[in-house]
Amino acid sequence: MTNATASDTTAPQGKTLVAKMTDALSSQIAAGHYKPGDRLPSEAQLTQEFGVSRTVVREAIAALRSGGLVEARHGIGVFVLEPAPTERHPFHGVDLARVSSLIEMLELRTAVEGDAAALAALRRSPAQEEKIAEAFDTFCASAAEGRPTAEADFNFHLAIAEATNNPRFSEFLKMLGPALIPRRAVSETGEETVLASADLTRLVSEHEAILIAIQDGNEEQARIAMRQHLKNSQIRYRSMLRATR
Repeated sequence: MTNATASDTTAPQGKTLVAKMTDALSSQIAAGHYKPGDRLPSEAQLTQEFGVSRTVVREAIAALRSGGLVEARHGIGVFVLEPAPTERHPFHGVDLARVSSLIEMLELRTAVEGDAAALAALRRSPAQEEKIAEAFDTFCASAAEGRPTAEADFNFHLAIAEATNNPRFSEFLKMLGPALIPRRAVSETGEETVLASADLTRLVSEHEAILIAIQDGNEEQARIAMRQHLKNSQIRYRSMLRATR
């Protein structure tokens, strides 16, 4: 057997012959020249087709195997595999411009954030409790001055999630992001939808009930207050969905 030398596997342009052959075969597979289930040409045929050594062919096939494009079947040959299914990202198909998607996310938040509020009532530190209160005060000030409240609203919920001292709760909310606040998401312009005075008053009252329960260390009342707050939002957006129909 002849040992491979550097010149066997290196192209003069700097890109290795193995990489060039791997790219070429990958492109042929992607283009359907070789379909799933097809057998690739033999080593000898590939050596002749690409004008390279058997060492280059073997390394290129090994690269295709590691990429999940082909598999070698002992004594038979190398066969093209079905493409791997596309990975579904979290919350695939969620369209926050659609009211139905908002309701789905509010239902999920009701389950998650209800327990988050309960844990925050039990586990919050003095500094975390102060941060929740500050977020509430900012929300109230924004509402009173007629300024957008979505960011302050999100920060209030995030401060509660952080006060659970379980980082997964805050990671969950950060993944969803401030755009999940429904009145911002449903806006066609990306600007926050202006709420009526009565709606703002209700939101302030609901947030205050959550805050007080957490400050009192009342686990069950904190859970109830948070769930009621998010269920009220569901009711509002279900009404909106009915109106659009």
